[in-house]
Amino acid sequence: MKAPKLIKKRWYVFLAVLVILFFVYRQFVVLPKKKLEGKSYRVRRQNIKEVLSLSGEVAAEESVALRFQTSGRLAWVGVKEGDYVRKYQAIASLDQRDLKNRLNKYLRDYAKERNDFEEASDVTYPSGAVTNTIKRILENNQYDLDKTVLDVEYQNLAIEYSNLWTPIEGIVTHIDTPYPGVNITPAGAEFDIVNPKTIYFSVTADQTDVVNLKVGDQGEVVFDPFPNKTYTGKINYIAYSPKTDETGTVYEIHIKLDEKVMKLPIKIGMTGDVDFLVKEKNNVLSVPSGYINSDKKGDYVYVKLNGKKVKRYIKISEEINGQTIIINGITAGEVVYD
Repeated sequence: MKAPKLIKKRWYVFLAVLVILFFVYRQFVVLPKKKLEGKSYRVRRQNIKEVLSLSGEVAAEESVALRFQTSGRLAWVGVKEGDYVRKYQAIASLDQRDLKNRLNKYLRDYAKERNDFEEASDVTYPSGAVTNTIKRILENNQYDLDKTVLDVEYQNLAIEYSNLWTPIEGIVTHIDTPYPGVNITPAGAEFDIVNPKTIYFSVTADQTDVVNLKVGDQGEVVFDPFPNKTYTGKINYIAYSPKTDETGTVYEIHIKLDEKVMKLPIKIGMTGDVDFLVKEKNNVLSVPSGYINSDKKGDYVYVKLNGKKVKRYIKISEEINGQTIIINGITAGEVVYD
């Protein structure tokens, strides 16, 4: 009766010993091996490059929003949205009847003051008879004449300002009030014109990125409406001062687009991305930068020696896109560990 109990106890002891041996084997053999071989990288020669990607939108160097200086009745609108206009072409005007009547009134006032001035000037006074009073009368006549001249000039300007001309050529992109006969205010009758010949791609670069760019750098542009096509653009302007109303310190960059883009139905405000090749090295020995360590002696990597990780000191160069270039200390085909 006692023998089975003794055998049963021995099985418990044997099982416990197996469990202990399993954990010892796992802790000192399996885990170190996984730790050594799980995170490794085989060194090789490769071409590496760093690309800077920036987002932006289409803008135009020549773009104007035209408004009348005064309120009035819109008498004539000579364009519609989509029309192409020439430089200095008249596009709209206000009712000028009241302005012209005022101008005629001021012209008559001027003519009368001119006659009075000349009549007073033609009077011949005896020698010594021109007193201070007479001088003041003559001066007042001159002031009145000058005043009427200014009235005529001001009214002539008012008539000129009642006409709206475009200072640039381009396409009429928006008209607030396209129909004549409506009473408008300067803020309620805007005419927007954009010169499509001056469009460019506007992007912003952070202060840490803009130092890697210069005027003349070429990039590949992809517009969101045409995701499967790539176009060439070249930097022709980099702002010297940071852009305002931004969360960080960013600088505006203008990218001149190639002729192929000009043939596309590109619109102001369309978005896209541009890629610039900042750095490129071909056929260099490199490893991911996460495998590079350093101490007082210098930079090193871990390699496997007799089943253990050991330090191997190396000489490195620059880092490009997360890859560190190795000058010497290791050869292609060797394996490094984290």
